[in-house]
Amino acid sequence: MKKMFFMVLLVLLWTASGAIAGDLKVGDKASDWSFPDGDGNLYTMQSWAGKVLLVNYNDPDEKDINEHFTDAMKKAKDDGLLKEATYRGMGIADCKASWKPDVLIKTFGAAKAEKYNTVILFDYDASLRSAWGLKEDSGNAILLDKNRVCRAIVRGRVPDDQVGALVQMAIDLQNE
Repeated sequence: MKKMFFMVLLVLLWTASGAIAGDLKVGDKASDWSFPDGDGNLYTMQSWAGKVLLVNYNDPDEKDINEHFTDAMKKAKDDGLLKEATYRGMGIADCKASWKPDVLIKTFGAAKAEKYNTVILFDYDASLRSAWGLKEDSGNAILLDKNRVCRAIVRGRVPDDQVGALVQMAIDLQNE
């Protein structure tokens, strides 16, 4: 009986610790990462130190799921509301989630990089999805402040009624 109680207690503690340590949540400091772009250049969050950072983490099969949101952020940047000196949006492709070959994923990434005048990085082993508890087979939008604290995270499609508030949050975070 003691042995069974001990095993149940261990399972409960292991499950609870996984839930506590797992998913990135609003208010958490985001763990750093290192990923290559299409040319093999490595980037980390430190590559954009001191800037508000929008990370679009997407399954390449769902590459357009949050395009409405990314377009709104681009418009705010084009209108001068998001400044190059204080804001950076970028994408990371979750290559492991896709059946597509990496060469095709890089082609899609290059098109997105050109459209949004940004960098697209490639997570070949889904390490960021695992570390941050991101949604697989979908898109994820993560807004980090200048100190890399998560201020907003949407796992899946950004709801239309939240786009304006998220754009405004990014604008406001530049001034903190």
